[in-house]
This record gives sequence, C-alpha cells and structure tokens, in this order.
Amino acid sequence: MKIRYIFSLVCFVLMTNPATAANRQFTPELLWAMGRVGSPCASPDGKSAVYTVSYYSVDENKSRTVIKQVATSGDEPKELCKGSSPKYMKGGREIAYIANGKDGKSQIWKMNADGTNQQQISFCDKDVEDFSFSPDETKVIIVHSVASQFANYNSEKKAGMPKSSAMMTEDAMYRHWDEWVETTPHPFVADYDGTKVNGEVDLLEGEPYECPMKPFGGIEQLCWSPDSKQIAYTCRKKTGVDYATSTDSDIYLYDINSKSTRNLCKPADYVAPKCDYSLSLQDQPVNHQDGDFNVGYDTNPKFSPNGKYITWQSMEHDGFESDRNRLCLYDVKTGAKTYITEQFDSNVDDYIWAADNKTLYFIGVWHGTTHVYSTNLKGEVKQITDGQYDYNSLQLCGKSLLCGRQSMQEPTDLYIVSLGKKAEVCQLTDENREIKSQVDWGTVEPRWSKTVDGKDLLSWIVLPPNFDKTKKYPTLLFCEGGPQSPVSQFWSFRWNMMIMAANGYVVVAPNRRGLPGFGSEWNNEISTNYGGHCMDDLLSAIDDAADNLPYVDKDRMGCVGASFGGFSVYYLAGHHNKRFKAFIAHDGIYNLEQQYVETEESWFTNWDLGGAPWNVTAPVAKVTGKQRAAIARSYAASPHRFINEWDTPILCIHGSKDYRIVDSQAMAAFNAAKLHGVPAKLFICPDENHWVLKPQNGIMWQRTFFDWLDRYVK
Repeated sequence: MKIRYIFSLVCFVLMTNPATAANRQFTPELLWAMGRVGSPCASPDGKSAVYTVSYYSVDENKSRTVIKQVATSGDEPKELCKGSSPKYMKGGREIAYIANGKDGKSQIWKMNADGTNQQQISFCDKDVEDFSFSPDETKVIIVHSVASQFANYNSEKKAGMPKSSAMMTEDAMYRHWDEWVETTPHPFVADYDGTKVNGEVDLLEGEPYECPMKPFGGIEQLCWSPDSKQIAYTCRKKTGVDYATSTDSDIYLYDINSKSTRNLCKPADYVAPKCDYSLSLQDQPVNHQDGDFNVGYDTNPKFSPNGKYITWQSMEHDGFESDRNRLCLYDVKTGAKTYITEQFDSNVDDYIWAADNKTLYFIGVWHGTTHVYSTNLKGEVKQITDGQYDYNSLQLCGKSLLCGRQSMQEPTDLYIVSLGKKAEVCQLTDENREIKSQVDWGTVEPRWSKTVDGKDLLSWIVLPPNFDKTKKYPTLLFCEGGPQSPVSQFWSFRWNMMIMAANGYVVVAPNRRGLPGFGSEWNNEISTNYGGHCMDDLLSAIDDAADNLPYVDKDRMGCVGASFGGFSVYYLAGHHNKRFKAFIAHDGIYNLEQQYVETEESWFTNWDLGGAPWNVTAPVAKVTGKQRAAIARSYAASPHRFINEWDTPILCIHGSKDYRIVDSQAMAAFNAAKLHGVPAKLFICPDENHWVLKPQNGIMWQRTFFDWLDRYVK
C-alpha cells in the first residue's frame, strides 16, 4: 500500500505555531506542534476511515479538533470539518459527529461522507458528551451530565448569602480527579427520525449513579444489542463511602420497550457483605466470585454480531483497580459465564468481535510491547502482530483491522492489519510527517538484567540521536507511575523519551515489579510493599546500566518520575547511596499517611497500603496479625520518614487540581528539603490536574525539567 500523504502546511503553521528544528533537535515546541490522532472509525465496507486530529496552539494556549477521512487504499487524508467523535451511518453514506450548535452547546451533527451537507440533528438542553446510534438507526444513546443528588456545596446561597463561596457536603465522594462533584454523567435514549433527535429518556432516572464512570469512561461503556431492543451498560451502583472504597461495577441490561433493567454480574437477591472501610477488601468477605458473582471492575460490554453473547472486561477482586483485566463471555440464553483470555496472563486493554461470532480480537501488553491477539470461545489465544510497538485501538475494517499504533519514537498513527495466515501491517496515516522529517531521532533498545532475587528484568534503553558508543552520556533513571501501568512502547506528550534523548541523555526505563505484561505474580507483588522489590528493581536496572554499558556516566545520573514514579523518586532520595546527582518528582506521594486521608479513591490506598495507618495500633479483635504486619510495612516505607538521608537537589512538581494525589504532598516534600538544607525547587500549576494539559504549562514544564537536570547532572 502506497501512502500519498501531503502535509497541510497552512494548517500546520496556523494551528500549531511550530518552531523550525534548530540543528535537527526535537524540542518541546515541536512536540506540542504535533497533531494528535484519535477516535478512528472504519466505514462498514472497510474502504475508508474517519478520525480526529487535535492541534494545539501555544500562543492561544488551547486546542482545536478536526475530523479527517482517509481511503484505506492509502490516498491522501481529507479534512472534513471541525468536530469530534465521528461515526459512520447509513451504510457509510453519512457521518455523525459532535460539534457546537448554534446555542454554543455541543450537539450531534451529520454530514455526507464527503463532508458536504452538514446539519445539526440534536437540540438538547445540555451538552452532548458522547453518543451511539442503534443498529437500525432509529434511536440514539446520548450522554449528558445531570445535577448530582449530593452536590449541596453552595446551599448557603439559598439562605441569602449570594457572595459566600462556602462549600459543604456530607457525602464521602465530594470530589473526583480534578473536579468537585456537582454533576453526574447519565445515558439518555432518544428517538431519531432521520433528521432530528427528540424524546430523551434517562436510563438512570432518579438514580444517583454515574454512567459512564468517572473520570475516564466514555461511550465504550455502553452498547446496543444487534436488534436495537436492548442496551448493555456499565455502572457502579454505590454512593458515599461505599463508592469511595469499592471498585465493584457491574454490567446491566436495559430493555427499551419495558424500561426494565437487570444485573448480569450478580443475582437479583445479592446483598454485599458489610465491610470495614478502613481495611483492604482483599481481607474481607466481599471478595467472592464464582459463576454467578462478579465483584471487581466489570466494564465495556459488547454484543456478539448474532446477539447470542455479551462480552466485557472483568477484574476479579473488589478494591483492586489494577487487577488483571480478563475477557468475560456471557451466554444470553443460559446466563453462563466463562473467561476466554486465561491463557494470556496480562490485561485485555480493548477488544472487538469478529463477524463470524466465534472470534474476538484484543490488545494487551506483554514484555513491554502491546499487540493484537485473537481468542476463540474456547479461550485459545494467538498473537497477531509483533514488533517494538504499542497498538492502542482496534476495530473491524472489512476483512482487516483498523488500528492505532505508536512507539517511543513515533506518536499514534493509523494502520491496516490484514488477517491472513500471516498478518501484514500497512501504514494509513502519517500525520506528523513534516515535523518528523526535520528531526534526528533517538533509538530504543531492550535490555534484560537480573534482579536482587535472580529474576529477569526488562528495561528500555533510550539513546540520543547520532549516538557515539565511545562517549560518556549523562543518564536518567525513569520511574514509571500507575503504580501498575506498563513501561511499554508509549508515546507521551510530557514524559517523552525522544525529548530526553534529544537533550543528550541516555534513559533507563525499567519494567519493575508491579507492572503488567510479566504475569500476575509480578504485577501483584507491589501491593502493601512499596518499599520492597519494586524499589530494588529500579536500583538494579540503573546499576546494571552503570556497570555494563560503557557509555553510561555513573558520575552523572539523575532520577525522574511521576505519580507512583514520583513516590519512587521521593523514596529513592532517601535510599540511593549517592548514585544520583538530581531528582525530579511530579505528582508524587511524599507522605503515605497523608495520602491515605487525602486521596479521593479510598479503595486504592486500602488495597495498596493494606488499610488505614491507625490500624497498626488497632485492637487485636479488629485487625489480624497478618493485616497489621502488611499495614505497618506499607507506612514504614513512607518517604517522609527518610528525610534525614536526603542529600541531593530535588525538583517537586504538582498540579493543584490533582485530587488523586493532592498538591500538599509536593509542598511538604519541598518544605522538608529546604528545612533540611537540600537544594530544592517547587513547580506548581494551579490549573492542572494529575497531567499537564495546557500548552504553555507543558512548555514551561519541559524547560524547567531540563534546566534542573542540566544544572546538576550535566
């Protein structure tokens, strides 16, 4: 397949405001000038695909998203309009999408497949956040945010205090991710007559629950039955402390005609056992699962094409958000459940049904790369793709698959994967061709080494452009977050390996204990053991590189990371034995006792730390000896306990809208370092959450990051 792709220079200049690559170096400005490909959708005949590209303007400090279309034969992509969430309709003759309506609200629009005849078809009172048309296209699911039944923060305004900013609540889940919970997403079903959407009905009318689930759930958490008569949806029907301490979501089946709902994960008479909210659910009686009970995360249902089966992604344990995601097969007629990816001891990250009703394709990570696999209804798993890549989306495209693919060297583009005896992969888009042609790129190599207990550890070694093996290079240890997200072939617009390499650094990025892709035992070992082998693995990886790679300068090494990687940085600052010359922690946990009562997801700290810190001294009748030992071990590893060992400059970065790990953690770490006489710098973004999403903040982040490293490591 030939690609005849001509980059739109006018759009490139106007929307992304790129800087020309000086000396062919990849810079933060070029990184933010890159178009970001997403939301791919293949036409029913597989001959074309629509997708979105988001462009960021650093000057305007905002983005815009456009819809493009490309023939799968490899022709030049065509920009159709400004909008998002494109989906083919009418056998591929029309495209539905989201764009601003005349009233400024996000609404559903449609256009011809060539981009002509653009028409608004929904006129909802609330913004349309996502949508999905029924197979017969007579109805549509629309996601709106509705007022939360527990949002009483501003109730004092009703008492004649209009200037009061006071907020109050008695609900335990009063904020989530980066927002105070004033609204809840609900799915609505509306009629569609071919020209206009009307007659919305709330599937969760009067219920305080959310669907899709916050903070990252989308329309993939709902699906239509092939006959358009039923909707399967994901929901965690819990509130308050129950919601904050449990991951137990279920798949529900809603009947359009009767408006009745039933739970596919539990029997109608199921009653969850009472639990102690201050202890991990793994030590309590709610952790029960057999053929009739699912008590972990159950998400993202899909009907088989013939409607005989429903599948969904399923985690086994309540309270464990990083449990292995398996593929559950539900027989609609008998209600029997089986798990059909047991041969794959890692996560099912996304999946689709094949047209034959017997095969499913899924993507999952193994040994640091994410690939496409197939499974049949018997659970026989086969790998389809290979190479040093991450596949991050997939859907049927005729007799092939339309996939998103990225690596540490390239952002996401779209590819066609054939499904013959030997899969062939052809690139369909090359969105950032113009930028990539200006830059000399670093390279990425896998390296296996041994852990302190003799196990095999995979690290990615990132080398600078024009690498010279006879030279010595400053080197960074990259500490992954999650804590259980893989160090695979990811492309990041913040923690970008090519930017680090372009600045002259070698990067060592280990798949330490506690990451998926190396079996469940490896993945789970981190729980209640933050100061254990996961930290040993990080030091083992950098020691192996320093001792065995002649180009690594052991006298010029730094240590960086975010989230759990930030915790790792704070912990290693007290345990590195002068290995490193500088540390950078972004959104890291400095004080685990503080984290337990600050985070909005209590299930996370309960599972990972074993429970509340006060349970270390709780009465014997309340906490078993095993529980007490695990909890004590967890809090004994808190970085704040080792401040007397800090002796190395540290940069503490945080977003003030991060409610997962609150910004007081960075402030406490910074203050402690300064009071202890350690050179330190505090970088706070008041308008950012756990990520850095605004262009100018992103540029400042990169500049501060490398200024700190260049000052102390180079």
